[in-house]
Amino acid sequence: MITNQAILFAIFLLNGVIIGFLFDIFRILRKSFKTSDIVTYIEDILFWIFTGIIILYSIFTFNNGEIRLFMIIAVIIGSGIYLLYISSYVIKINVTIILFCKKIIHKIFSILIFPIKIILTFLRKILIKPVDFIILNIRKTFKTIFNKNTKNNTKIIKKDKKSYFLKIFSKNKKDF
Repeated sequence: MITNQAILFAIFLLNGVIIGFLFDIFRILRKSFKTSDIVTYIEDILFWIFTGIIILYSIFTFNNGEIRLFMIIAVIIGSGIYLLYISSYVIKINVTIILFCKKIIHKIFSILIFPIKIILTFLRKILIKPVDFIILNIRKTFKTIFNKNTKNNTKIIKKDKKSYFLKIFSKNKKDF
């Protein structure tokens, strides 16, 4: 009976270590990739779902569904030992590996994209520059035409206003 409980205690210690490692996986992802709040909430929900599945599976498989206090204590001790002694090394190593892989992928991607950038700039010079030149000249032409018309219109309006005010404020209305 006592050996059975000692084996169960060891199994749930191991469950605590697994839960601590699962927690570190989500911490590593958060440190390696910037995520929004919604993604963080989803990750938290997934963590608790996976943790529940691991513990329930172990309880039903190894102890026929009976929950004992020493199993809960073993899970807490196992995850505590993992988080205190192993977690920092796992996080540092994995974050370094992921950031290194991200740099390599970025370099490969930039090497593959470089010829496409050159082709696009060449096509832009050949195709888009002449079209821009034509559009710019058309705009200038329309602006000069429009500005000439508006200048004439404003002169007429100014003359009308001046004569109107002179009519109102003049002492002799016969002057007009």
